[in-house]
Amino acid sequence: MDTSTTETRATETRTVVSECVGTAMLVFFGVGSVVLAGDYINAVGISLAFGFTLLAIAYVFGGVSGGHVNPAVTLGVLLARRIDIRTAIEYWVAQLVGAIVGAAVLFLLAKQVPRLVTDDAFGSNGYGGRSPVGIGGGGAFLAEVMLTFLLVFVFLAVTREVALGGVAPVPVGLAFAVVNLVGIPLTWASVNPARSLGPALFAGGGALSQLWLFLIAPMIGGVLAAGLHMLTHPGHPVAEEEREQVSGPRPHMPWGRRLGGRRPGPEAGGPETKPPEAA
Repeated sequence: MDTSTTETRATETRTVVSECVGTAMLVFFGVGSVVLAGDYINAVGISLAFGFTLLAIAYVFGGVSGGHVNPAVTLGVLLARRIDIRTAIEYWVAQLVGAIVGAAVLFLLAKQVPRLVTDDAFGSNGYGGRSPVGIGGGGAFLAEVMLTFLLVFVFLAVTREVALGGVAPVPVGLAFAVVNLVGIPLTWASVNPARSLGPALFAGGGALSQLWLFLIAPMIGGVLAAGLHMLTHPGHPVAEEEREQVSGPRPHMPWGRRLGGRRPGPEAGGPETKPPEAA
């Protein structure tokens, strides 16, 4: 088997596993703060739990898969042309599976706590009678769109390629904490279809009947964020297409990552450059 093919498959495996495990961690610890500790830490503590968890995940997996752990973020990155559709689909599947696994482990733990009610609750999102403030479906939809818009826009603005490195996880984690501070009293703050799906499957009842809103609204927020980002940050992800018109296309790494450095020379298998006298 070709070495490059083997390396590519190994990289694909690492990124998919990273997204799956990262999303499972986000659901277990983030939603766990609602289910297991909500009465003790309240909305501020829950928001910080979500923000700090995402911050940690971004530092751990950001250099591997980008640390999306959110289908809406992956959609924004796809529309920003940083990954291809195949990679996006792999990420979405990994994120949904990870969310279900994380919710399943949390459900098992929650069942060990006496008198803890999980039916039609379990940290799931909701509107109307399932909202802390009783917000209606239209208001919940608008809130989820705008809150997800902020999160995805910040993510796209602080990253240039696929990886989430350097200090970039800090503003992303802070933005996630902020959207939870605003969103928890309204809808229990989804801004992530995977985060909504996992708990809803185990909560049942109204959580499942209202799930559609928390699958669709965040994705629309991701689309809007990607559209505005292309208008306000035209230099992201660095105008490669313009450079290619001058120097020719560069070799590509998996999922649209571009190799830096000089143009390939003879030692890299590129065309040999003749000296002027040999021309």
